[in-house]
Amino acid sequence: MAASADRENFIYLAKLAEQAERYDEMVDAMKKVANLDIELTVEERNLLSVGYKNVVGSRRASWRILSSIQQKEESRGNEANVKRIKEYRQKVETELSNICNDIMTVIDEHLIPSSSAGESTVFYYKMKGDYYRYLAEFKFGDDKKEAADQSLKAYQVNCFFFFFFFILQFSNYCNLNRSYDSVLFIFRLLE
Repeated sequence: MAASADRENFIYLAKLAEQAERYDEMVDAMKKVANLDIELTVEERNLLSVGYKNVVGSRRASWRILSSIQQKEESRGNEANVKRIKEYRQKVETELSNICNDIMTVIDEHLIPSSSAGESTVFYYKMKGDYYRYLAEFKFGDDKKEAADQSLKAYQVNCFFFFFFFILQFSNYCNLNRSYDSVLFIFRLLE
């Protein structure tokens, strides 16, 4: 009973933070819901996603702006400003890394293990792919390759679950048995 009251309180706080456009606090509230290790409702998943998307989105925009300013300063030969911009951009990159790693930990340790619906699993693997992609946007060398590879892997798993979920739903909808012929029929429809 206490977990239910906590959940309702955290969700209310997340909605309140969203209305106030205080997305860091929205994320904190929804992380507390995720840490309860219960399956999130569609509304709760969306609150979590909106919070993280806004938190990371503002930093991604900052990083792009700083990168653009850095290129202008480099073309002018202003090394003193380039050095300052690089330091500031590094701060933003650290924040981005922390946010992306944070949501991926929440997904891996709490959300996917608590997920029983195919739709939820698809949602979380897509999120994982997105946040690895965000890391790949600003990483370099092996770190960039690793983030891109992990993003691709998450998207591939997402596609597998999506098609598996879709096929099961379609099969149930059409009241087909799940025999080999039924699966072939569905794949032919997808072509």
